[in-house]
Amino acid sequence: MVRLGVDLGGTKIEIAALGAGGAVVYRTRIGTPAGDYAATVAAVALLVDAAERELGESGSVGIATPGARSLSTGRIKNANSTCLNGQALKEDLEALLKREIRIENDANCLALSEASDGAARGERVVFGAILGTGVGGGIVIDGRVLTGANAIAGEWGHNALPLPASSDLPLPPCYCGKHGCIETYLSGPALAADHRRAGGDPIAAEEIAKRAQANDPRAAAALRRYEERLARSLASIVNILDPDVIVLGGGLSAIGSLYGNVPRLWRRHVFSDEVRTRLVPPMHGDSSGVRGAARLWE
Repeated sequence: MVRLGVDLGGTKIEIAALGAGGAVVYRTRIGTPAGDYAATVAAVALLVDAAERELGESGSVGIATPGARSLSTGRIKNANSTCLNGQALKEDLEALLKREIRIENDANCLALSEASDGAARGERVVFGAILGTGVGGGIVIDGRVLTGANAIAGEWGHNALPLPASSDLPLPPCYCGKHGCIETYLSGPALAADHRRAGGDPIAAEEIAKRAQANDPRAAAALRRYEERLARSLASIVNILDPDVIVLGGGLSAIGSLYGNVPRLWRRHVFSDEVRTRLVPPMHGDSSGVRGAARLWE
């Protein structure tokens, strides 16, 4: 039976099917119906139906979500796609698809994918960090996702930014109701907002990275601030979890300078005489989450 994975993101929904040996035998993506829960659920069901008709067989379904399923209510919590919060996503999709499905946080799916056959293959402790529309984290130990007692293992994005400096003030408000969350500094929209506050053009994070590479002074300064904040934030992960590998995911994982500059900067914050933790890009790119979702049935 084919394994279907769905990555339910803030801006796009992707579906992929894994065949024998983990090869992708089908893949497509559509835009996410912004702020519309019913339309989002219907879109996922339609994608699954289209994939199965194309493949000529039904499959298991795993879903990567930008949040977590509450252990007490079974409903989605902590999603930056806020229309999902409080919704019985698993049950609603099972009713439409007429089968059991499995749901996991998107960062957990990233970590699972990269630990299985990606950039962290063969490593014991893997931390997956999503840097995209939001900031999430997931942990895989010995090939298994760590969910945690509260289903929030790895959720570093809503910790406070460590050691805020004057350049980090005032603390930005977060959708979660707090101020100064790591997500308000390290998401794509946060990088764009920081660039604007410093007098830069109103451009997206990807364009900031391109201009920084072309030596645009405002963009380069914004990216330096971003790298330093990322180093402080990931150093806390290293100090607590001490992972073998940290794999970045999300749109900002494509910024090549992060992989050299951030480990150089985090050394001053890690409580060790040396730092062997590797910071790596995802081998499977922005499709790593959907591959991890498909692997939830392994």
